[in-house]
Amino acid sequence: MEQDPHSLRSKLARVARSSARELLTTVLPALLIALLVNLFVAEAVAIEDGPSMQPNLYRGDKMLTEKLSYYFHQPRRGDVVIVDRPGDQKTLVKRVIAVAGERVKVRNGHAWVDGQLLDEPWVERFGGPGYGPEVVPEDHIFILGDNRAMSHDSRAIGPVPVDAVRGHVVLVYWPPDQVKLVP
Repeated sequence: MEQDPHSLRSKLARVARSSARELLTTVLPALLIALLVNLFVAEAVAIEDGPSMQPNLYRGDKMLTEKLSYYFHQPRRGDVVIVDRPGDQKTLVKRVIAVAGERVKVRNGHAWVDGQLLDEPWVERFGGPGYGPEVVPEDHIFILGDNRAMSHDSRAIGPVPVDAVRGHVVLVYWPPDQVKLVP
């Protein structure tokens, strides 16, 4: 039994319309939601930096960053943040040490804020260049790596603008045997 070519075209047109409708009502909204989540809520990021955040984070670790909290408040001391650098320089992953209006000083890798030595249990390797004392400008933060002797951070580049902060690192999810909340 031969099928009428006109009815076959009609069937193909119905299938094409159905597929297009499915694409517009399911796939496109899903992609839009994923894009909005990535831009405004959370983002997956891989560490490109060298050993500057060891022993807490390692090159190649994949992390989840959240962005919502920084719509309500500025980054806080102790937060691990992703910072965009101007131009095509590498993105930095560092810890916030001081915020706007605070006087920061670094000696032998130890940080003082407003004259008080910070308790930094996340740092195992102190060292590296000194800094300050300097007051962190308005709308800026002062960032350091957890491995002070091996970190390119605010001691070299100065305080960074808050609007360069892309997110707050909350979780390492890869490699699987290293899944953890970020201290």
